[in-house]
Amino acid sequence: MIYFLIYLFFEVLIFVNISSEIGGVATFFEIILSAIFGIVMLMNFKSTLSENLRAVSYNCIDLKQFQSLNLFTIFGAILLILPGFLTDIVGILLQFSVFTTMLVNRYNVKSGKCKTNYKKNSREKDIDVIDVEIISDNTYTK
Repeated sequence: MIYFLIYLFFEVLIFVNISSEIGGVATFFEIILSAIFGIVMLMNFKSTLSENLRAVSYNCIDLKQFQSLNLFTIFGAILLILPGFLTDIVGILLQFSVFTTMLVNRYNVKSGKCKTNYKKNSREKDIDVIDVEIISDNTYTK
């Protein structure tokens, strides 16, 4: 409960300061535009989810990071829908993968390398394989 009151205090301070600088009409349009942006982000969440699934399949991130990244994307979009300047700032920061990755990893680098360079031609993949011809010693007698 105390965190909500602290958040509310800072939200009101920031909202009053910014809205007094830019005016009432600009504040109204900012609230409407950020809500539209948040709704569009929720509607396009499918592409973000597929990008994160691809990162999991290439072993760039683990499943815990996958869940956290998707959670931060949804949470950021919801914050953009809510009116307020502080919620908009936090919502926009959560949309960038740099900030969410820092929150997920907490400055820990994963030891595994991201394997994204898969060669499509099987001949290029087998460059280290030596071709051998096997000759059978069995002779056919009639």
